[in-house]
Amino acid sequence: MLNWLIAAIGTLLDDIARNPSDLVAVGLGVPGPVEHVSGKPVNPPIMPGWDGFDIPTWVQQQYRVPVLVDNDVNIMALGERSVNWPDADHLIFVKVATGIGSGIISGGELQRGADGIAGDIGHIPISRGAGIPCRCGNMGCLEAVAGGPAVVRQLLAEGVGVATSSDIIALVKEGNLPAIRAVRQAGRDIGEVLNMCVSIINPSVIVVGGSTSQSGEHLIAGIREVVYSRATPWAARRLTIVQSESGPGAGVIGASLMAIDHALSPDRLEAMDMAISASASASA
Repeated sequence: MLNWLIAAIGTLLDDIARNPSDLVAVGLGVPGPVEHVSGKPVNPPIMPGWDGFDIPTWVQQQYRVPVLVDNDVNIMALGERSVNWPDADHLIFVKVATGIGSGIISGGELQRGADGIAGDIGHIPISRGAGIPCRCGNMGCLEAVAGGPAVVRQLLAEGVGVATSSDIIALVKEGNLPAIRAVRQAGRDIGEVLNMCVSIINPSVIVVGGSTSQSGEHLIAGIREVVYSRATPWAARRLTIVQSESGPGAGVIGASLMAIDHALSPDRLEAMDMAISASASASA
């Protein structure tokens, strides 16, 4: 994967006639918890073998610039907000795919928490999950009930021929009732957890993205049904729950913003200024 990444960066630079020396930073997202300070994944459930791997140092063997790594949902939250909700200082981005996670913007800032796992809502137990094992080792997690593979298993048990989330989306768009019911129920399950988030964080916007969200309004409708019926009127009075408008591009935009913000931070600008001054003095 990282070899492919290095090659892709090289291709992009060639496409815009730029040299590697023109890079000022690289932003990356991975589908799992990340220790943001080091850029190392931390026990990512769907990335076996990546725990503690030093991604920045590996990439810097080829591109000698700062390499910033974060959870993919965090950077999707950054990207979605910057493009579509620039005035929303309190926003939750929910990714529903193989796993379920969220990126939290509060007070205009991305919240990573003490160890970089803020927003890991996929492993909060829900009422319908009793007795269902999750790959994290616990029982009853939201992801084990409403994640893409869980919905596939449910439909297979009902005799519906599906293998992937893409199959589910196709059936929903065709009007298949079992698929619609399953997606709607997944939305209700997600809404159960988001209702708690609304009480704790009080967002003005909840944006739902990820591959499963492409099933359209059925997933969103299930989420709205539970959140709007259970949240206190004051917490829900200005709350908007919508599907992502940026789609897969949200992560790319967010990773770019993360790199740009680092490159233009006061400390980096001061260091660049000192380097330029030192170079000028040496030349003189």
